[in-house]
Amino acid sequence: MIVRPLTGEDLERALPALARLRIEVFATFPYLYAGTEEYEQKYLRTFAKARDAFIFAAEEEGEIIGCATGSAIDDHHGEFAAPLRDAGFDLASTFYFGESVLKSGYRGRGLGHAFFDARETHAQERGYARACFCAVDRPADHPQRPADYSPLDSFWQKRGYRKLLGLVTEFAWPTMPGGPDFTHPMNYWLREF
Repeated sequence: MIVRPLTGEDLERALPALARLRIEVFATFPYLYAGTEEYEQKYLRTFAKARDAFIFAAEEEGEIIGCATGSAIDDHHGEFAAPLRDAGFDLASTFYFGESVLKSGYRGRGLGHAFFDARETHAQERGYARACFCAVDRPADHPQRPADYSPLDSFWQKRGYRKLLGLVTEFAWPTMPGGPDFTHPMNYWLREF
């Protein structure tokens, strides 16, 4: 297993695999996302240009099986930045974790911790005072919730993140291929360094 940051030509070569990975992982509960490779590659290219952007990948035998991203929140994430700013957080000192995705067969091996460690180190080395991310909020009785679904709240709490109660944003994405975008509520999680 190799874990490493992706930049420049390495990132460009990895874009199709990263796009497919994001679509595969986010198609499952709780995100239920029906994305396209074209959109995902464009998103990742734009993300990579944000201030202090960080894209970290896990590979096994040449296949990307997981990735995590992060960047300055005030440079790229307007829809996520505004509620934090309105709640009194200093955006210039806040690092945003875009996503952490991992194929299901590789979970439980410590890669989630490696993804958080790498992004936290990256943020702290650049002088950020805190990190935050958003997670989709689905009700416990959601009709597509698998019987064995286990939310990641306890994992995030053990890493020192706290849910910012009452602070919610919305983000839109399709839940069916070719379907319209629907807005989904997203909760904020934050850790002060």
